[in-house]
Formats: sequence, C-alpha cells, structure tokens
Amino acid sequence: MSRDLNVLGEPLTPCCHSPKTGFYRDGFCRVGPEDVGIHAICAIMTEEFLAYSLAQGNDLSTPKPQFGFPGLSPGDRWCLCASRWQQAANVGVAPPVILSGTHEKALEVTTLNILRQHALDLVY
Repeated sequence: MSRDLNVLGEPLTPCCHSPKTGFYRDGFCRVGPEDVGIHAICAIMTEEFLAYSLAQGNDLSTPKPQFGFPGLSPGDRWCLCASRWQQAANVGVAPPVILSGTHEKALEVTTLNILRQHALDLVY
C-alpha cells in the first residue's frame, strides 16, 4: 500500500498499469527527488492535449521503446508533468484528471480548484 497521498489528502490510487505509467513506471503518479518534472497528474489523454504537447516539443504519441514508452492514444491514462498540464489548462486543452490518482505534489504547481474543474472523479 502506498504512503503517498493524492490531492484530496487520501492514499494515492493507481493511475494506469497498461500502459505502465508514472516516473517510476509502477502505475502510480508518485513523485520523488529524482522526478524534477513532477509527473504528478493522473490524466486521460485527449486528441487536443496530445496535439498541444506535440506542438510544445513533447511527442507523447510516438512509441519510444528504448525508454520503455509505448506511445499514447486518446483515452489512455498517463502521469503528466504538472507544469505541462497547467500550461494546457491555461490555453483550454488540459485533459481530464483523476483526483484520486493525482499526487499531492501537483498542488505545488496548480490548485485543487483548477484540478476539480477538470476532474472525472469529482469528490467534495
């Protein structure tokens, strides 16, 4: 069981095991000292976000097997860098998030209110 907490202050739940996501590729959006990008936000990919990410120089659609990256499609869950997600939110293309799988470190970059506006598992 994880000791990591999500943005709701509860135990972090898995984001996705297929494809294996997370900085540590354990299915969770855990954030540790090595993860300077803060891959904390459990998001569900959309065509709009994948196109936006590509335009920003981060191709998330093309597989990169040498890095254990399968390439993503709309509907896939993935742990995103909090700053990239926030950039996307600022221009209206942020993908939906799963709050229970989003690490509390995301709150260093964005707010719970903004995350809730994009949440699929809306909990108050």
